[in-house]
Amino acid sequence: MALVPVKNRIDICFQRLRAEKRKGFIPYICAGDPDLAATVDLALALEKSGADLVELGLPFSDPLADGIVNQLAAQRALDAGTTVRGVFDCVRKIREKSQIPIVLYSYLNPIFQFGFENFHREAGGAGIDGLLILDLPPEEEISGAKLDRLKRSSSQGSAVEQTGGEVDAGGVYHIRLIAPTTPPERIKTIAAVARGFIYYVSREGVTGAREKLVSSLEEKIAQLRDFSELPVAVGFGISNAEQAREVARYADAVVVGSAIVDLIATHGKKAVTKVSAFARSLADAIHG
Repeated sequence: MALVPVKNRIDICFQRLRAEKRKGFIPYICAGDPDLAATVDLALALEKSGADLVELGLPFSDPLADGIVNQLAAQRALDAGTTVRGVFDCVRKIREKSQIPIVLYSYLNPIFQFGFENFHREAGGAGIDGLLILDLPPEEEISGAKLDRLKRSSSQGSAVEQTGGEVDAGGVYHIRLIAPTTPPERIKTIAAVARGFIYYVSREGVTGAREKLVSSLEEKIAQLRDFSELPVAVGFGISNAEQAREVARYADAVVVGSAIVDLIATHGKKAVTKVSAFARSLADAIHG
């Protein structure tokens, strides 16, 4: 079985939310946008504004699941010199003042290049509680050792057999995505390897603010609950307090990203005040 801690901050967070009979607010920001020092300030400000969990994006040069707002944020972070180790150091600085759960949103490529097991070990050591890996399907959740051997063998031009197995995650949960188009059998497969919570993508397509919510959201979330007892967080396209309040009627947590990232793009290192005010409006809507 995957190695998991006795108590993960994500579990503790959702246990507290259930006890308080309220829903969770999960803001997303890209680590390193506009720089890593600002990311620390923004994460702490988001917690003070009512965030229950923070989702940090690990900047990547080819973020296929992201809309233009988050793509540009990743590019700004990379241009500012953000690295994987820099993001880990950023999380350590957040941990000096906060124990808010932190989920790192990433593609597989940076993790693969860093070394799968080493990445998980250092992520857990830095204080990261979960990884949301966009392009790691459940069938490919092979052990880190096998992935690292695959990397070495690929560089030597030879093939390595890929077989199933559990991940030695070093205490870090793998958060799983489920899309509106995911069929029931596939949901069952994904839910079986999910930890912490399930991230439900509210609509087809990439990240980004939308004017309207999809009408099938309540039905889709009810379907997920047939396959898993994990909390369900809903993201992609939620951009204002009214939408967040509506989603919170059905979900256990609401993720808002692009609308916050857009404020950072506009105000840069002076964005903390604007982001804090907007986050407070979202938190009040969700918690209410």
